[in-house]
Amino acid sequence: MKKALITGITGQDGSYMAEILLNKGYKVHGLIRRASTFNTSRIDHLYQDPHVHGVKFFLHYGDLADAGNLRKLIFKIQPDEIYHLGAQSHVRVSFDIPEYTADVTGMGTLRILEAIRDFQEQTGKKIKFYQASSSEMFGSAPAPQNENTLFHPRSPYGCAKVFAYHSTVNYREAYGIFGVNGILFNHESPRRGETFVTRKITMAVVRIKAGLDKKLYLGNLDARRDWGYAPEYMEAAWLMMQQPEPDDYVIGTGETHSVGEFVQAAFKHAGIENWKNYVEIDPKYFRPTEVENLIADPKKAKEKLGWEAKTKFDDLVKIMVDSDTESLKIKNKGV
Repeated sequence: MKKALITGITGQDGSYMAEILLNKGYKVHGLIRRASTFNTSRIDHLYQDPHVHGVKFFLHYGDLADAGNLRKLIFKIQPDEIYHLGAQSHVRVSFDIPEYTADVTGMGTLRILEAIRDFQEQTGKKIKFYQASSSEMFGSAPAPQNENTLFHPRSPYGCAKVFAYHSTVNYREAYGIFGVNGILFNHESPRRGETFVTRKITMAVVRIKAGLDKKLYLGNLDARRDWGYAPEYMEAAWLMMQQPEPDDYVIGTGETHSVGEFVQAAFKHAGIENWKNYVEIDPKYFRPTEVENLIADPKKAKEKLGWEAKTKFDDLVKIMVDSDTESLKIKNKGV
């Protein structure tokens, strides 16, 4: 039975990755940070009492800033695969906490790679490594972007991800580590964090529809992104790790839509046509350096992995609006 270690397991991607691996028969170990409030809502349905025989899901306290703890866990678990999905992942916030973002998002990757190198040299056993790279690395590079497009990051987050990307490539070339980069374009779902723009939009639309809020405050409505459905992107990550040789892949839909289009689609699905009456622009949500247009060229993933996005833009918006609508109903019932 394969063993996998997932960083960022309490996040959107980590929770979907855990489900996929458990369904494929893996034993799944997850890295979580200690917090005084519960932060495991996305994986609570997966939790298994460790005292029961045959448990396949385990959680371990740790932090991407703690190299010693990461090394200890890797030597203890001895995973076949590591899916590194953890990071300070909010682009706008990275401008406010750039040093922390660099340490966790950039150096966190290097700490894991060093632990893998040490483990392989001491034990002779191999560990496959997946690095969650990001389309934010492309920044202002001309669209569409593929695996050969030069990076031009426009945020501390993007810069940190470029460092992590090249660290993965370097350790692959220098030490023979099976390291892959999944350059994932924006991928959303009902599990998306509530401060990310898509989820912020769908939650606000539902609350406005219910009469609980009057306005939705946003920044740049003209920014264009390639949006897909997160569970499908985690399937792509797994496929990368099953290839005979490690490589890097762009994952996206090949379509681009503006933030304004997402807003319009969300309001329309909720039955509100005059969406501009409810949206206000707040300058504090603009980035110091904006990324105007991201669109994936995922041909390589289709040709080599047999992967392509299935969920279309309008369907993605509907999935998220419907989920937030249902969540609000449950909350109002006090269930």
